Amino acid sequence: MLTPRKKPSRVIVKLGTGVLTSGVGRLDTARIASVCAQLAALRESGTEVIVVSSGAIGLGMGRLGLSRRPSDTAKKQACAAVGQSLLMETWKAGFAPHGITVAQVLLTHEDLRARARHLGVKATLAQVIGYGAVPIINENDAVSAAEIAGIRFGDNDTLSAMVASLVRAEFLLILSTAPGLIDMKGTGRVVPVVERITPEIEAMAGGTTSETAVGGMVSKISAARLATKSGCGVFIANGAEPEIVQRLLSGTGPGTFFVPSGLPLESRKSWLAYFQRPSGTISINACAVPVLRNAGASLLAVGVTGAQGDFSAGDIVNIAGPDGTVLARGKTAFSAEEIPAIAGKKGEEVRALHPGRHRIEVVHRNDLALL
Repeated sequence: MLTPRKKPSRVIVKLGTGVLTSGVGRLDTARIASVCAQLAALRESGTEVIVVSSGAIGLGMGRLGLSRRPSDTAKKQACAAVGQSLLMETWKAGFAPHGITVAQVLLTHEDLRARARHLGVKATLAQVIGYGAVPIINENDAVSAAEIAGIRFGDNDTLSAMVASLVRAEFLLILSTAPGLIDMKGTGRVVPVVERITPEIEAMAGGTTSETAVGGMVSKISAARLATKSGCGVFIANGAEPEIVQRLLSGTGPGTFFVPSGLPLESRKSWLAYFQRPSGTISINACAVPVLRNAGASLLAVGVTGAQGDFSAGDIVNIAGPDGTVLARGKTAFSAEEIPAIAGKKGEEVRALHPGRHRIEVVHRNDLALL
């Protein structure tokens, strides 16, 4: 699947609830011990390891005697509050025989969206690794109603991809009960390598029917798109396979490998592109599309046709073409109220309308990231 190569310097390993448990609330201690042994061996070889672990809500459900995932937000939060400590004890016990300390890191989207907190998380992870501990990352479901109710990373697949982008990991291993991306409409076999995520690749994805999991292959492909844009190679594989971590990284493991983009996004543009919740959308005309995509230019008012949403100057917005396809994201210099007056106008006209404005670009190229 992947040509054997030197050991990577940093790897993110995301484990789904199905890998960690053998049913609602029942830990698969043998599998967890195996995963910890594999990760300990990887660390011993000189690779830094960060774990993104699902399972808190599922473990909480088991401890509270629930057989179905609650739909009520407060009940999910209660399950997460009960289950998170169980999850950390599980990882602590799994790594203990290898003399490895674990560190709990609970994140919400806001922690990665706000620039100062984004950098703070990055610095914290670097220091935890510097102390020789393994960060165990999960969403902070117990306190963040927005995250758990749907305005969230989407799932831990997406969170793992964001962390991979944040720390510039070389590989992201998404381990679940899925053997990889299956070509259900063609061969029926696992697709070994995905060079580029196309509509045909997306059509192969499906959701999940698990009572404790969220997402499914749809979220995994979305995560792969994000991570590969940051120059990170992504594996999707079955976490129950023996020695799956070493086999994947040596190029002999079963699963699907998503090839990283040739040039990773510069870190600030990655933050703009993937760590934000856009406040609205600026629509552009057909002429402006190739200018943004191919020329690396700023978005000027002459290419703007309108705006949707309620946003202020300085907010992050989507930039969409005439057909509604979002092609970029960036920090706007104009509010939604100001856009109609400047849409389609040339630079001197915009400056006449806003004589005190330092910049007349709607979105400057330094504040714009293509998707």
